[in-house]
Amino acid sequence: MTALGITRTAGLSTVQDGGRRGYLRHGIPPGGALVPELLARANAAAHNPRGEAAVETFGSITVVAQGQLQLGSDDGSEVELRDGESWTLTCDGARLRYLAVRGGVDVPIVLGGRGTLLVASLGGMDGRALRAGDELRVGTIDPSGDSLLAALDLTVPIHVIPGPDQDRLPDEALELLLSGAFSIDPRSDRVGLRLTGPCLPRRGDDTGASRPMVRGAIQVPPDGQPIVLGPDHPVTGGYPVIATVATEDLGRLGALPVGSPLRLVMRP
Repeated sequence: MTALGITRTAGLSTVQDGGRRGYLRHGIPPGGALVPELLARANAAAHNPRGEAAVETFGSITVVAQGQLQLGSDDGSEVELRDGESWTLTCDGARLRYLAVRGGVDVPIVLGGRGTLLVASLGGMDGRALRAGDELRVGTIDPSGDSLLAALDLTVPIHVIPGPDQDRLPDEALELLLSGAFSIDPRSDRVGLRLTGPCLPRRGDDTGASRPMVRGAIQVPPDGQPIVLGPDHPVTGGYPVIATVATEDLGRLGALPVGSPLRLVMRP
């Protein structure tokens, strides 16, 4: 059996893939890679299909080969490891990185996906973060001919679509969202990306009923600091939704490092 041994981790590292679909009605969010484009780049470097299970890390991870392995990372690097050789992947200023292994990470399929959903303790490695001493089995999928996607341009504005709760917010709230100077808050995680900037006003005491939520919805909590729902988002919520991030920009938003300035613009 070939496997990828974990010898050291710093920060959060989990197994992630293309996500699981069709379970929102059961209270299960789609999950999957925070930045699907970077997952696809790592898998292309490892000659896997773009949504194959790989390691997502928000810090660094050191792995050791059990057997001969070929690794790929989201920067397009290909690394050959012989049995017993190790390799370290670090963020180096990026918000997160992806490490793929040719054949894919062979953890059990749970509800149609292999990715880790920490809020429900399912998928991945026993539903938890990776830690030293873990061994990830390597799959036997056929090599893929997927080409390497272009690198993400993190300087391009993030496009949004007006949300359904404009009646719960004063007119100036949306204008402030689009004109204000926001940045990525360090408290951001896979559940929600928090923005730091001008406080968005709300109407009255805001006692709106809970309603279904989707990834990319921008909620306005009582403190007025927006939260953009991530792949592990709650499936319902009561905060007003001022806007929703365009699907094609979700990956770029997730890749922005903590503290990065953020510009939101209306989608044409």
